[in-house]
Amino acid sequence: MSAHLAEHQALLDELPAAAQALAAAAWPEAVRALSARGLDNWLKGALALQRMGRGDGIVAAWIGDVPAVARELGEEILPDFAQHCLQFASRTSGAVIERIVASAPTAARRLGDAELFRDYLRLLDVLLGQAPRGLRPLLEHLDELLGVLTLGGLRRWALWGAQAHRTDFAEQLRYFSLASEEAKAVLQQERKGTLFVDIHRRIGMYLRALWGRDFFLRPSAGDFDSPEGNRPFIADFFVHLPDACDDWQRLPGLELYRAAAAHCAAHIVATTTRLDGEASSQPAPLSTLQRACVGLIEDARVEALAIRRFPRLKELWLQFHRPDTQLDTQADSVGARFGRIARALLDADAADGADAGAGDGAGHHDTLVAWTRTRFAAADLSSHAVSRELGLALAGEIARLGLPWSPHRDGLAVPYRDDNRYLWEYDRARADDAFAAAQREAQVRRYVSVSEMVNEVEVETAGDDAQEIWVCASEFFDDDGVSFNAREGREPVAEPCHYDEFDYQLQLTRPLWTTVQEKRPKLGELAVVEQIIDAHRPLTQRLKHLLEALQPQGVQRIRKLEDGDELDLEAAIRAQVDRRLGQTPDPRVMMRSLRKTRDIAVLVLLDLSESTNDRVAGQDYTVLELTRAATVLLGEAIDTVGDAFALHGFCSDGRHNVFYQRYKDFAQPWGDLAKARLAGMEGRLSTRMGAAIRHAGQELARVRAKRKLLLVVTDGEPADIDVRDPHYLRFDAKKAVEEVSARGVKPFCLTLDPRADQYVARVFGQRNYLVLDHVERLPERLPLLYAGLAR
Repeated sequence: MSAHLAEHQALLDELPAAAQALAAAAWPEAVRALSARGLDNWLKGALALQRMGRGDGIVAAWIGDVPAVARELGEEILPDFAQHCLQFASRTSGAVIERIVASAPTAARRLGDAELFRDYLRLLDVLLGQAPRGLRPLLEHLDELLGVLTLGGLRRWALWGAQAHRTDFAEQLRYFSLASEEAKAVLQQERKGTLFVDIHRRIGMYLRALWGRDFFLRPSAGDFDSPEGNRPFIADFFVHLPDACDDWQRLPGLELYRAAAAHCAAHIVATTTRLDGEASSQPAPLSTLQRACVGLIEDARVEALAIRRFPRLKELWLQFHRPDTQLDTQADSVGARFGRIARALLDADAADGADAGAGDGAGHHDTLVAWTRTRFAAADLSSHAVSRELGLALAGEIARLGLPWSPHRDGLAVPYRDDNRYLWEYDRARADDAFAAAQREAQVRRYVSVSEMVNEVEVETAGDDAQEIWVCASEFFDDDGVSFNAREGREPVAEPCHYDEFDYQLQLTRPLWTTVQEKRPKLGELAVVEQIIDAHRPLTQRLKHLLEALQPQGVQRIRKLEDGDELDLEAAIRAQVDRRLGQTPDPRVMMRSLRKTRDIAVLVLLDLSESTNDRVAGQDYTVLELTRAATVLLGEAIDTVGDAFALHGFCSDGRHNVFYQRYKDFAQPWGDLAKARLAGMEGRLSTRMGAAIRHAGQELARVRAKRKLLLVVTDGEPADIDVRDPHYLRFDAKKAVEEVSARGVKPFCLTLDPRADQYVARVFGQRNYLVLDHVERLPERLPLLYAGLAR
């Protein structure tokens, strides 16, 4: 934090003393939410508002509330927000601007999208021109309004009041304060059945349950008012759904959301090439009619493929294909035919729409539907070529029949289907970038002769991150007695492992988002560990006596059983005596012999981030040295009991560089090699805890033991250089804990962070953590903690 303060001290010095105090108080939260550039924009915005001269309240609101806006929408919104506030200054008072800033976190949370928030700021600008007196009461009721209205609904409600009470200022205030009956009536008229912000998590889980993968959902600025309204669409591999959805012909809005999301997801899964002229050998671009026909067939194709896997999707989609969907369209129009073709391709049992009393138009209609259905049923739906070939043929048949076509009048009136722009914008390279984990360039390993190694190698001590590693075909020793292969020609520890990562804002799991790379631990001086053992020998002896009580107790007899393996002679004699005395005997006269054995495996996962190099307050040793001492004593204690244990550590440098080191594995003995590795461990980089927990959980899952314990030792919260939101990695770590718990592993966290109460319980659970207030007691508490957990 001090480093960040030093970088921005020049901007802080320009603020008045009161604002500097507020910035210092808000600094910890701001650092968690903003990058260095975001902090710079945050302070520059405060300085610009201060120079505006409209009071200190605006600056205070900006300093206190804007980090929350950035956390919801991203820090890129800050310059635009500051610019709008400066523009508002010429049209309203400082108190109103202060209220705009103070209510911005509410708007950001309810809108959930940066572009929608910019539209909201533009709406405020319009209201300043048309109903300036109504803006302040509107902001006071913003949470209530956005709780039932979309941004479009809020715009219509506000502009209706501004126009209706343009000159009646008293009634204008009553309207925007929600005190008048007409305000409530218009609000009731504009409120929507289902808001995207309320159901997007449920829709995300629904799609993941179907397809076993995540889809990214975003709201679009439009309402699902009618079939002609704003449709769903897919852009940049995000599914854009309207921010509100009314009930549709007695079907609930949630059902329409579910159908639209499932259809878009089917496109993303099954449509993997462009369907226009650029995707085939035909260079001529498609006409609007041809695009409409190709899109109609592709919609039917992806739905048919989805229904093969999930038959109940047919019921979900079919309820929106009704014969009366286009009441305002003539029965023989192309739009009506499209609707009936879509229903016929979805439901093989649907009628073709023949009408005995119809004229030529109906006859054309029957022929067109039957013609399309027959060819679609005989096609190989696994190929994209079906959609293009059959769609172009359908367009040619419509042209042959001489049916008039208008893209504005004859659009498909099925409300859940998207606008099909995805079919003409698909890019395989961008798709691979969006849905596959970024793969690093593989390290090249060349096996060369001694002469090549001597004459050509540039860096004999190249590390595991080198682009090319040379391995000497035969051992070649340097002057110090160490072979070149030992320095440079070592085989990789393991292949990189890719893990999912949970995004709490989207409530989705990003597939294969992080990469764990195992690195060899450096060897240190064995004397360092021996010195630790000698310095804590009294504690070591006490721990050994304590842990000896945890050793297996051999065979134990469980008595007083009605059903057992053998007769308990003493109990049988007592029962016979009771019978002779006329008393009711105890029927529990059997016993069973059990062999009591300890079957537990523990993996100690050490946080080795840069912060472990900090000195303990009031002491001359670092957190890393304490962690090393505690781990050595724990190893001595567990080795005494004979339990299986492993000692691993981790640090990170972004999502693709989660470095993982094994100081002792389950199959390795507790000896000089493990102790030398602990002596050489270093603290560096950051703490991406979720990926490390998943990797450790995978290791524990391979161990055969009845009880499995994952003991995480850390000195701070999860953090990394590529994550600004402090809650992001906390929620991911929580998700990782839940995942390893589901695999039969019990996670427990020993944290040295005095502020850990704010987050550690949410990550590990209320009874699965311990905050160590006195860090210097770590070497003593860690073995004792294990003794309690392993009972």
